[in-house]
Amino acid sequence: MLFQSTKSKVKTIMSLPVASVQLYTLAKEFTADPSGSLDKLAAIGLKNVEAFDFVRRPAEIRAALDASGLASPTGHAPLLSDELWTPDGSIPTPAPEVVFAAAAEIGITTVIDPFVAADRWLTEDGVADIADRLNRAADVAATFGLTVGYHNHAQEFLASFDGQTAYERFVATTDERVAIELDLFWALTGGQDATELVTKLGSRLIAVHVKDGIAPASNPFAPDAPAFGSETLDQRHPGDGQVPLAAALKAGEGAIEYAVIEYDNSPGDVFTDIQASYDFLVKGGFVA
Repeated sequence: MLFQSTKSKVKTIMSLPVASVQLYTLAKEFTADPSGSLDKLAAIGLKNVEAFDFVRRPAEIRAALDASGLASPTGHAPLLSDELWTPDGSIPTPAPEVVFAAAAEIGITTVIDPFVAADRWLTEDGVADIADRLNRAADVAATFGLTVGYHNHAQEFLASFDGQTAYERFVATTDERVAIELDLFWALTGGQDATELVTKLGSRLIAVHVKDGIAPASNPFAPDAPAFGSETLDQRHPGDGQVPLAAALKAGEGAIEYAVIEYDNSPGDVFTDIQASYDFLVKGGFVA
């Protein structure tokens, strides 16, 4: 077991995660009509979302969640970078204390950093710095009654040190309080066996991004890769792509708490696509 947690973390044996959806999936729709968008998610059957870009508008998001009867137990916010990168533009980042105060106002309990630039994952010193920063962020989060985590893309798998990928080194050197959210599509894009990685992560893994599609032919975060945007990604409904979603979810039973639906590039109507992902999770018996 390469970096499976050894701590005694109490979880029900073979317990199933609950379904959620990353609001980045419907960023345009949510920005235009927060309450209406959340009402549509609730009508699909969802009870949870994963907030995105929430720090500048916590009161607005909390009010919309309350009105729709939804909760956001996890949320994405930058903790390790001066700017939060997305394929469609960057967002300035506030101080961790500001992030955690906003999260607490919304009801988020785990704040997950969603992206650290590729160049910082290419050296051992860079990876050590990322881990150290997140360990320190965990200390600050604890004063707000919160925990922190990290969400991968594919750049974390470019470099290896003594037989460990940069991602493996990061997980091994972060405190066990730091939660892991594994994006299964991006892990596959990084050349990983997603199911095996779920097993290795063990109880450190609290969430997965349920996302399918055809992985790019080469890692789009490699130093010599051309610039890309989310519109270039071939993402599909669960079961229609290359990601072993069923096997990965099965491997994570008893550890994964949140199965988070996400599309970086929704193939059709976003709410229809979310419905397809939700049906996959429910009909497959992958969520409680």
